[in-house]
Amino acid sequence: MSGAALVSAPLVGVLALQGDVREHVAALTAAGARAQPVRRPAELAEVDGLVVPGGESTTMAKLAARFGMLAPLRAAVRAGLPVYGSCAGMIMLADTVLDAPADQETIGGLDVTVRRNAFGRQVDSFETEVVIAGLDGPPVHAVFIRAPWVEEAGPGVEVLGRVEGGPADGKIVAVRQGRLVATSFHPELTGDPRVHALFVELVRAARARDLSSDGAGAGVGGGGGELLRE
Repeated sequence: MSGAALVSAPLVGVLALQGDVREHVAALTAAGARAQPVRRPAELAEVDGLVVPGGESTTMAKLAARFGMLAPLRAAVRAGLPVYGSCAGMIMLADTVLDAPADQETIGGLDVTVRRNAFGRQVDSFETEVVIAGLDGPPVHAVFIRAPWVEEAGPGVEVLGRVEGGPADGKIVAVRQGRLVATSFHPELTGDPRVHALFVELVRAARARDLSSDGAGAGVGGGGGELLRE
């Protein structure tokens, strides 16, 4: 990568408290971003975007609270930081979570109701093809591991993908709201860079928009529906 390309590449963090961090770092790098693990508030403050990976959402939330990350993460989302959550990351971004422990905490910001372990336990994990709005080429080969799905999406949420066929036919598994993106599945496990590339382009567009306006008007929902098209 040339020096100019390195400077122009957005810096995307991967929340590295628990989950498949290394795989997301590799996928983001393949998609043209600079990627680094994020464990502390100071590291969060440096990035142009953030991935919240798959893992175990209750453990992730407890670790985020223990290490002083939960409040900074919530503040970053409110301030307009682009964030992509996969599987447990989708749960962490959701405003409402069903079938969760009573003390389950989330980052929030995404106006959806998500059901934990909606497709079943670990033994019920499966793979299928999902058409994702905005992606050229064939459907995405999606890996679902103790995955959630979206029960309800608010009026500002764009549905990007649904399961087709089987007992879960029509269930929502990919969404976007402004600068927040979430999928029930794990694109970092398949070698297909398109979902990560979509998010990197959103981060790039958000950074350019904020730089051009010196931060004025940035935020979730503040023209976010146009970000992937800028």
